[in-house]
Amino acid sequence: MNKPAPASRTAYPHFLPITTRWMDNDVYGHVNNVVYYSYFDTVVNEYLIRTGVLDFEHGTTIGLVVETHCNYFAPLVFPERIEAGLRVVRLGTSSVRYEVGLFKEGEDQPAAQGHFVHVYVDRVTRRPVSLPTELRAALEPLSTARQAE
Repeated sequence: MNKPAPASRTAYPHFLPITTRWMDNDVYGHVNNVVYYSYFDTVVNEYLIRTGVLDFEHGTTIGLVVETHCNYFAPLVFPERIEAGLRVVRLGTSSVRYEVGLFKEGEDQPAAQGHFVHVYVDRVTRRPVSLPTELRAALEPLSTARQAE
């Protein structure tokens, strides 16, 4: 299996500082692999809430994670501060592919990078729906297609 090359900090238009916690470390002395996915979820949902497009209690549309992946390049440990970089590499009709880089504070190369895909569905029926206009507008500034222009 070929591991992709890490993307530098400049590839990500949005960052969220995250402080590791004591409970994030495992018996091997580094942040456990499952915690990385929690960091991914945190940076995406913080952005969606902050931009006003995620109402997790009453919104009619919700994003369901249908795919995840992570490549690890260097360990993260408590007590480190990390910076989670966020970008959008695909805006589909009903889905979004988010990519996240986890950087030790101030470093240019990520300790890990990965992605997850949200399919947006009706909260009640759980059937896919088109991305709401407000959501699409909030994600455009994160889009790598926009950055390439």
